[in-house]
Amino acid sequence: MAKLTQAMKDMLANNLAYIATVDNEGNPDIGPKMSLRALDDTHLIYNEMTAKQTMRNIAANGKAIVAAASLDNMKGFRFAGTAKLYTTGPYFDNAMEWAKAGHPAPKSAGVITIDKIYTLDAGPLAGELVQE
Repeated sequence: MAKLTQAMKDMLANNLAYIATVDNEGNPDIGPKMSLRALDDTHLIYNEMTAKQTMRNIAANGKAIVAAASLDNMKGFRFAGTAKLYTTGPYFDNAMEWAKAGHPAPKSAGVITIDKIYTLDAGPLAGELVQE
């Protein structure tokens, strides 16, 4: 299991993250997740608010990768792992608490266990495996 550094947590806190998933036929999907944030050192969490394609893909096979990058310094990270959805319990409670800041109530909380982390930098370090 890969572990988030403080720089990675800051990247997620200060930039829009996108989540990519795939359905069981191999069709990719990608979308922004403004609620995506570090849950702890080895997990990401986001509020699933639309309950559309991303949620269906995760429910079908649990495959997900998240990308976050800063246009200012052309650096970023990709976080690959296994995602699960929760509609009750502490993860869903976390999502409900986050929503109290003026966001829609979540349909579920998506939690991603990070297996691998890659750079998302411009130039020669693009796509380098950082951790697994």
